[in-house]
Amino acid sequence: MTPPVPHIAAAGSALPGDPVDNTALAAALGISAEWIEVYIGTQTRHFARDLLTGEIRHSLADLCARAAAQAMERCAAEPADIEFLVLGTATPDHLMPTTASRVADLLGLDQLPTYQLQSGCAGAVQALDLARLLITGGAYRCGLAIGGDVCTKHLDVDRDMSAAAPGDLVNAVLFGDGAGAAVLTADPQGPALLRTLNRCTGLGREPGQIIDWFGLADRHENRQALTEDYKAIEENVPVMAVEILWELLDDLDWSPDDLDFLLPPQLSGRMTRLITEQLAVPAARPISCVDRTGNNGNALPFLQIEQLLPQMSGGQRALAVAVESSKWIKSGFALQKP
Repeated sequence: MTPPVPHIAAAGSALPGDPVDNTALAAALGISAEWIEVYIGTQTRHFARDLLTGEIRHSLADLCARAAAQAMERCAAEPADIEFLVLGTATPDHLMPTTASRVADLLGLDQLPTYQLQSGCAGAVQALDLARLLITGGAYRCGLAIGGDVCTKHLDVDRDMSAAAPGDLVNAVLFGDGAGAAVLTADPQGPALLRTLNRCTGLGREPGQIIDWFGLADRHENRQALTEDYKAIEENVPVMAVEILWELLDDLDWSPDDLDFLLPPQLSGRMTRLITEQLAVPAARPISCVDRTGNNGNALPFLQIEQLLPQMSGGQRALAVAVESSKWIKSGFALQKP
């Protein structure tokens, strides 16, 4: 018996508050808006807490539930139709209960398996990968894959960044908050999810990014919660992106000319443009959003899918590439509209 092929019936997103432009962010941090525009290339981002007061306005669970509810509404899926929920995030609201279980509660879902995958930029693809396996295994016919992050919990709005090193500045201006979601179904609604790639390739390599969790015993230690080797990321991510692209193409027996759409890695406006050029797929239309949303981690592939779905017509193909620099994870996926 041929296993069912999962399809993405609909996608949704949630971005908190109004967009924060570079002028407003630079003024709050005491740095140059021109520096952000030149070296990061991101124009706006959204924050789950007030930039001036630090007041938290949205939790990750709130954003993920909003994105999932929108996706369900767009394909007329009822809570009773959802048989599982998978959430990928690097910034859960709590260690316990899981944000995935909180999202299920907010959506009115009960008596179903929930999975939370702790991962950075590859977490969204990992969520799609697990959702795909649950459907192709035949046990389930419909479920939710969700990705989201609230990164501003690591942004100190009271810190004067005017004398900060470039590495610190990057972390202060690169990220945003948000969530995205997709309804996957065994019924032929929307493009088929033909392949997912999810592979850790960091054996023996230093992490490119570390996010610490502080407990009662160590929260007063003099170390940053978030550290990033941006030079290593700039050097390695473009190379890995090209490798991912060609591995997926070879696996599917597609040529670059077969691609109608390309979903490139979403690091920053500047880096995404450079990587898209290096991927060298001129026939494919790039689908990118990071220059307007900021790097909101696991939300980004779902935000790209949300943009992609209305543009795809019958027979068209799309390929997505995502790289996680924390321990150098290669990930991606391929879609084809029936």
